[in-house]
Amino acid sequence: MATALCRGWQRGVFRAATFSSLTRWTNTKTPRTFSTTNDVLDSYLKKEDGGAEELQDANKPSVCSRTNDIKKGRPERDCNQQYSKQDKKETIRPRVKKLIKRLPEQSKRFSEVYKKPSGMYDDVESYDTKMDPRIFQQSRPEYKSLCYNFQTTMEISLEEGKTLLQKVACNDDLAPAEIPNFLEKLSCLPEDHINRLTSSEEFTRLCSSNIKSLHVYTHEDLIRVLAAFVRLNVPKEHPILKAYERELSRRVRFLSTNELLLVADMFRCLSFRTDRFVDTMYIYMDLCCMDLSLSQAVQLIYLIGEKRYAPEDLMRKLEAVVLRDVQTITLDEIGTVCLGFFKSGHGLSPHLMRTFGDMIMENSDNISNFSLVSVLKMFRFTRVNHIDFFRQIGQEAHKRIPNMGIQGIMHVTLCFSSFRILNENLMNAVASIIPDRVSYCRSKDIAKLLWSFGRLNYDPPNADIFYSALITEISKNLEEFLDFPEHFLTCLMGLAFCQRFPLDLIEVALSEEFIRSSLKRTMFELKKDLFTIAGSVEIECPEYTGENISPELRQEVTEMLVSFSKQDIHIREEELNAVSTLEILLGGPEFVKYHMILPHTRSKDVEVHLDINNKPIALNSNIAQAKQSKEGLVAVQVTDDLIGQLLNKSLNQTPEDAHNGLKASPKPKSSAKITEGLLTQLTNKKPATEITKLALQVTNPTYYSGQNRLLGLPNLKRRQLQKLGYVVVEVPYWEWYPLLNSSPSQKLSYLHDKVFGTLKCVR
Repeated sequence: MATALCRGWQRGVFRAATFSSLTRWTNTKTPRTFSTTNDVLDSYLKKEDGGAEELQDANKPSVCSRTNDIKKGRPERDCNQQYSKQDKKETIRPRVKKLIKRLPEQSKRFSEVYKKPSGMYDDVESYDTKMDPRIFQQSRPEYKSLCYNFQTTMEISLEEGKTLLQKVACNDDLAPAEIPNFLEKLSCLPEDHINRLTSSEEFTRLCSSNIKSLHVYTHEDLIRVLAAFVRLNVPKEHPILKAYERELSRRVRFLSTNELLLVADMFRCLSFRTDRFVDTMYIYMDLCCMDLSLSQAVQLIYLIGEKRYAPEDLMRKLEAVVLRDVQTITLDEIGTVCLGFFKSGHGLSPHLMRTFGDMIMENSDNISNFSLVSVLKMFRFTRVNHIDFFRQIGQEAHKRIPNMGIQGIMHVTLCFSSFRILNENLMNAVASIIPDRVSYCRSKDIAKLLWSFGRLNYDPPNADIFYSALITEISKNLEEFLDFPEHFLTCLMGLAFCQRFPLDLIEVALSEEFIRSSLKRTMFELKKDLFTIAGSVEIECPEYTGENISPELRQEVTEMLVSFSKQDIHIREEELNAVSTLEILLGGPEFVKYHMILPHTRSKDVEVHLDINNKPIALNSNIAQAKQSKEGLVAVQVTDDLIGQLLNKSLNQTPEDAHNGLKASPKPKSSAKITEGLLTQLTNKKPATEITKLALQVTNPTYYSGQNRLLGLPNLKRRQLQKLGYVVVEVPYWEWYPLLNSSPSQKLSYLHDKVFGTLKCVR
């Protein structure tokens, strides 16, 4: 999952912005005020467990902390291989600067015309990463004991806070029982004084004393102090949090289910990574999962989603708990369940997804945008096509679009396009607001929006403005896009589907520097996209004179695509049936070639060549030669003797010999079959040189949107075949599928009419 990159951080609220203003979150160096606490912590760990090395590895992913990145319909990505972004930027930055200078004047004028006041859409685009996903916790009173409450009920004065700090400064040996009370009271100071408190020497001394006494605290004391740390907004790098995770991990089996969920929730509020504690908690939860209440299960699913991983067995048991109590679940809880499973890379059963869809249909007006988007994510992930659900949501979604953030809009559009559902009202609503709010788009948002419109092969009424806005935004923030080559290539693919080729951007994508840096990840998807873009530009943009991919890369991707096409999962019986029928119709397999005519379009078609007399021309030379050899055909040289044999007259006999009745001297006999080629030589008749190239496409439902409208990639292939001079003969699935069980004569008659009927129309 791509990390959400945003403009600013104000009390937990992300505000999405342009790529040039995105901030990169890096590990903050440990402040000097932590040094004393570090020393105490090291001493504590050495005394308790014989060393701090184990704790130093606690933040490393555990065995079961690897997020399952091989999802349905998604290629495997090697996330372990890293590449130097600095090296990439150093090599590509000059080209980027050159490109920005060459931006078309029309695009520059567009950006000036559509420049909106800063902050105009901040209310819609604001997203609170801590609070928005926790809306479900307001639906039941049971959640009060399962999660941290951000509402502070007690507040102390500054004078009282100073008094407490003076006691800490004057007392070198604080009693363990006093420390939790001090921390709890100090956490109730006014918010504007808390930041100064956590960097003070008194707070550092308090934490040091706290670490020494961890083993004597009760469970309730540890939870109280951890809640105080949340209110104090203790930095996640602070060593005290590692000590608390270590101590609480030891006590997992002694804590109640509610306490475990509360502790995990507070660690989440602190943004502290707790692999050790969470792994131990998962083991405990797996044992008692079927005893969880619905609220406990939903809270655990929320935490799993925020953690991004969980064992498969635990997720299946949690799904069973949700299904058990599905009649009492709320709409916000449905969104939380879907989002938690989606983030952790686990799918829900089709039965449960359809049940969720039916429940949302009955109360579609009451579900929040956040929960609706979460449900749509899971529908897309599980590939469950609930037709009635999508029909109703499609009728209502376009009304919600103006009040949705860009990320939500992207996910809604992507979900409908992934199911090949073209809802023009929805797409038009999206296209109408993007030009005004394009500056809030992340690289991922632009990529998925362009892919969705391109996949559905749909141009909205404001197509020129819509695409110009997105292309301009890509160009303005190209350096940011170079950090995410998969998003950059996805943008160009979506534009290519819509027959839009920004050559300046394509020149960057096909440059040797970009290819070398982006392919260090060895992602086959990137290679396929590069291959498709390069092949499309060669056919549709003859004026392009920039760099292109190397012949070696082209050959590598072609071989891989051909290899994949031969796998059982890609073999389609309806196409093989059409190929065998065509072989009978045209007189043999040598006249029919079933292959990738355009390898960069990633699928096979049936190629047939006909002469001007509509007679087939052999394409498979190997088959034709084998057939000729089997029939005993031999090649002969046309001589006078051969012509004489054919005419029953000797051309070597002189007139005197014929007058005296003498026969010509015998010649070696040889026989040859009269073939069309031989007669052509004998009669000096020139063969027909005009060839009509046919490309038969046996389609299936994945070629079309709901209205039998060609999708982006099939339409791109058909368009490019026609540009290369092919006559495309469509064999639509709604006509061919019913004939699969028919007699051979019916299939022959249908294909005869298709092939030769199409020729009559084009000639």
